[in-house]
Amino acid sequence: MSTASSSAPRRRALAAAVAVVLTAGALVAVGPVSAAAAASYPSWSDVEQAKASKDTQQAKVRQIEALLEDLTSKASAAQASAEAAGTVYQDAQTKYDAATLEQRSLQGQADDAERTAQRSEEQAGQLAAQLGRASANDVTTDILTHPSDSGDLLYELGAMSKLSEQADGIYSQASQDRGVAQGLADRAEQAEEALGDLADAAQAKMQAAQAAADRAQSAVDAQADNKARLEAQLTLLTTNAKDVEAAYDKGVAAEEARQAALAAEAEKAAATNQGGAGGGTPNSSGWVRPSGGYQTSPYGYRVDPYTHYRALHAGVDLAPACYAPIYAAHSGTVTFAANGGGYGNEVVLDNGGGISTAYGHIVDGGILVSVGQHVEAGQQIAKIGSTGWSTGCHLHFETRVNGSAVDPVPFMAARGISV
Repeated sequence: MSTASSSAPRRRALAAAVAVVLTAGALVAVGPVSAAAAASYPSWSDVEQAKASKDTQQAKVRQIEALLEDLTSKASAAQASAEAAGTVYQDAQTKYDAATLEQRSLQGQADDAERTAQRSEEQAGQLAAQLGRASANDVTTDILTHPSDSGDLLYELGAMSKLSEQADGIYSQASQDRGVAQGLADRAEQAEEALGDLADAAQAKMQAAQAAADRAQSAVDAQADNKARLEAQLTLLTTNAKDVEAAYDKGVAAEEARQAALAAEAEKAAATNQGGAGGGTPNSSGWVRPSGGYQTSPYGYRVDPYTHYRALHAGVDLAPACYAPIYAAHSGTVTFAANGGGYGNEVVLDNGGGISTAYGHIVDGGILVSVGQHVEAGQQIAKIGSTGWSTGCHLHFETRVNGSAVDPVPFMAARGISV
């Protein structure tokens, strides 16, 4: 994992680790500090000066408490908005996937009906040729030229009548079969036309969910970046603790060093991964298994274990263990890295050639890539979790062709990978 690719997750992890604790009169501060405090936030100098008078001190306390409340409120609202947008995206994607499966079924029925209609029309054509060879005119000629053979000729007339009745039935069946084939073809065509709008809607909702997630992350980062400092300033205003600013800065530096060490360790582990049940060196087709673990749920319709309703499961579930690594199944570009509603925290990769892969139920804080980033096959992009509509830690893995979900088992098998 490159330094650039790990900087955003490292910053988020750092922000999440913010903590200020007052123990036995000594302040221990851990958390990030902004390069420059925003103009609306008090500086350490402002806080020190506020202690000069009781009225100023109380006003500064109220200001800081209001700032903390505002940060918390904005972060909560942004996160709720992101979750709602993720659910809308998931609903749109689910509708598109179900409609795609229905269209494929209709197209299959239409193709079968077309073959049946062609066989019926062939039979009708063969019968027409037979009738042409033994026409009523030939029978009439025989009656006129061989009156003594009238018994045989009456038999021929009866046979002709039976043949005509049979012909009427075959022609009628051929007409019905053609009508059925045309009706199914029309329905399949209409369903295919509708897919375009559903696909556009799913794409738009995905982009909206990503934008909402980015706004939520900005609000969470702003809260984390400022909360620890504001709480430390409150401590300075309301207690007799000494060297509060110095303790805060020391805690920030220690946490930054710890996060950097963790990031370096993760990068080293990703770089030295050469096999196992997931990841490793790509095969000759450029693909790897996206994670370890056995398959716990296949592609197709099922009773969802979370909602208890019958619905399309558009991927396969692989269950190694909580926090186990998730790898890019193929090289590609990150197009989504956010809350995906029922998918939980999700990453979607554009793998080129109309192919995309999706990785769902990632643990909170476990997305290790960002939108627009290029990743290589076998690179760790996330960690296994149980977010969204999930009843236990696992990876929900999807493969898509031109936006349509396809069964990952044969798709990956065709590329030399077993899931």
